[in-house]
Amino acid sequence: MKRKFITNLILLLFLNLLIKPFWLLGIDRTVQNMVGDQTFGMYFALFNFSMLLNILLDVGITNYNNRNIAQHQFLLPKHLSNIVGLKLMLAIVYAIFTLTVAFIIGYNKVQFHLLFFLIFNQFLISFTLYLRSNISGLHLFRTDSFISVLDRSIMIIICSVLLFNSSFKASFTIEWFVYAQTAAYLLTSIITFIIVLAQSGKIKLRFDFKFFIVFLRKSYPYALLVLLMSFYNRIDSVMLERLLPDPIGKEQAGIYAQAFRLLDAVSMFGVLFGGLLLPIFSRMIKQKEHVGSMVQLSYTLLVVPAIIIAVSSVYYNEQIMDLLYHSNTNHSSGILGILMTGFIGIASTYIFGTLLTANGSMKQLNIMAFLGMVLNVSLNLILIPRFMAFGSAYASLITQICTAIAQITLAIIIFKLKPSVRFIIQLILFAGITVTMGTISQRFENWVYGYLFVIFTSALFAFLLKLFNLKDLYQIIRYK
Repeated sequence: MKRKFITNLILLLFLNLLIKPFWLLGIDRTVQNMVGDQTFGMYFALFNFSMLLNILLDVGITNYNNRNIAQHQFLLPKHLSNIVGLKLMLAIVYAIFTLTVAFIIGYNKVQFHLLFFLIFNQFLISFTLYLRSNISGLHLFRTDSFISVLDRSIMIIICSVLLFNSSFKASFTIEWFVYAQTAAYLLTSIITFIIVLAQSGKIKLRFDFKFFIVFLRKSYPYALLVLLMSFYNRIDSVMLERLLPDPIGKEQAGIYAQAFRLLDAVSMFGVLFGGLLLPIFSRMIKQKEHVGSMVQLSYTLLVVPAIIIAVSSVYYNEQIMDLLYHSNTNHSSGILGILMTGFIGIASTYIFGTLLTANGSMKQLNIMAFLGMVLNVSLNLILIPRFMAFGSAYASLITQICTAIAQITLAIIIFKLKPSVRFIIQLILFAGITVTMGTISQRFENWVYGYLFVIFTSALFAFLLKLFNLKDLYQIIRYK
């Protein structure tokens, strides 16, 4: 399993490093610079609003199906025939519910127009993720790796024409940006469906309500978890836009989006780890294999870069934001340091939360997520009126650290893991050394050299402290 994890992780990281940073920093960032913070802030708040409620599209189907197919591959044809019909029904429920809530909270015509397309986009994303859960559940990780970057690749092509061609550039609008996403998501869904169909054989679309009820009873704990985690991960910008008076709310949401975009970029690594680990952990648990060594390996591979990213972002937040954006960087730079520190908690969640999900420990996870949501919303209500976007950033940081600690504790108790004292000391030493390297780097006249100094010296110390062992990794890749 270690060999399968490492080899497929390398492919997955390579493809995503090739595509997604260019999307976020080359396309998404350029759009914000072109349309302005207020307009992009409105879009960003609407996008996160559509994500808050998209659990109605999935109701836990994707995560449950991934775990289920990984353990019982023969169920694919039966489940695919029924779940496609279920997803279509859920799309209608999601659209009605989302538009109703949007009407209640007072969105205007322009916002409703964008929201219609964002709702359709969320359906396409959800449907593709469900289809991919079958592919990864079958352990076809290479195929899933290529599909994971397909939508962004198509978007880059479309948006590059719109943004960098003089015929379209002058008249570019945020609506065009949303339309480009719709086209890319639709094409990706069609291609992914064809691939899954090739694995399952012909399917007959069914609306078996008895199957729906049985399946939803099993998947709803996963739905509740995703809903609660979505609230404490995505509600910040929505609350900023709604709690603060117009146009301050939209502008603050836009400022928050500048920093959040980079957190979103690095968080993709956690998403990749989680997506790869869920079927692997599921099969290991079913076969009663010990997961301790896999947990430590995957956690080390993710948390070490997370510490380096967090520290370097704190020391060089102003320079990074000035390089990327045209306005309000004096505010968003401070927010970047706060959010990136929270990435250490996010990285921990993607490992230990995935392990607990694979084990079916949903009751414990849902209690944790509910408390995290209450904490995040409460902190936002208290901090936003006084500190605006900075308040949301601090609320996010505190929530991510607290929920990560809770999940690590749960995993240790449930799996009876024995934390390595040596490993903990190594991590603490590494964090201290990384901070020291950040302080030393401030003496460089050119900030780029200082930034690279922090990254490379910290990576070197990770090997010197034997957090990473090249010989062991090589042997894992070479031998089964």
